[in-house]
Amino acid sequence: MTVTDLYPSRGTTEVTVPRQDPVVWGAPDAPGPVTPADLGAFERDGFLTVDQLISDDEVAVYRQELERLVSDPEIRADARSIVEPKSKEIRSVFEVHRISEVFARLVRDERVVGRARQILGSDVYVHQSRINVKPGFGASGFYWHSDFETWHAEDGLPRMRTVSVSIALTENHDTNGGLMIMPGSHKTFLGCAGATPKDNYKQSLQMQDAGTPSDEALTAMADAHGIRLFTGKAGSATWFDCNCMHGSGDNITPFPRSNVFIVFNSVENTAVEPFAAPVRRPEFIGARDFTPVR
Repeated sequence: MTVTDLYPSRGTTEVTVPRQDPVVWGAPDAPGPVTPADLGAFERDGFLTVDQLISDDEVAVYRQELERLVSDPEIRADARSIVEPKSKEIRSVFEVHRISEVFARLVRDERVVGRARQILGSDVYVHQSRINVKPGFGASGFYWHSDFETWHAEDGLPRMRTVSVSIALTENHDTNGGLMIMPGSHKTFLGCAGATPKDNYKQSLQMQDAGTPSDEALTAMADAHGIRLFTGKAGSATWFDCNCMHGSGDNITPFPRSNVFIVFNSVENTAVEPFAAPVRRPEFIGARDFTPVR
């Protein structure tokens, strides 16, 4: 079956396409933990914040599990672990909901998956999960990008029906490499120029190249939408739409910034073949098991 490509990317030139899909797929008054007012704000801005999603005691459990994973030699040697180019410290560990029962429980927590179902208007499955570890004194940032651009081009997600949640396991200050989003940018798709190299993920997970917007496009978006920096205590959370233009800076402070990151996709938007890449990415980055979260 041929699926129409509504969001062309990785061609010879950069292109701009108005969003073709809803932002909130559920009804405004659908039952769930998100209020109608917050759903409206998510539709407008592309993000939703919760000051304390999980308690201090829960944070301690998840942080202990994070430390266990990053200090495990077998995990470090696993392909699912990504290390910093310079320091060789672990930067991310993917598929944590399969590696760890502790993080699997977090995925199934109604405070987490319930909000994803409400926004996407259907059952959901996990397209990707990971812990991001930003130790102090030099952890690298993530350059500006739209997640959907990559998930569409390299994983084959057809429509913008995917939402991410980033849960802070350490305090996110305004100085230690916090998440930045351009509010409202999710309503425009920016198709990037340049073909996708084979096995691009090996490079892009350390330092993004293919799928990177031009300086001119980023300047225009920032002028139009501004930039919001997210801070919060450990236990706070930010949900954001798959097409938000976002990034984060390096962490040169002494204060670590660690988060768990879960991507939910609608079971009505399962992955097909990549739209602009020679091969699929590994399943630990872009899932092919579409079993709904229960």
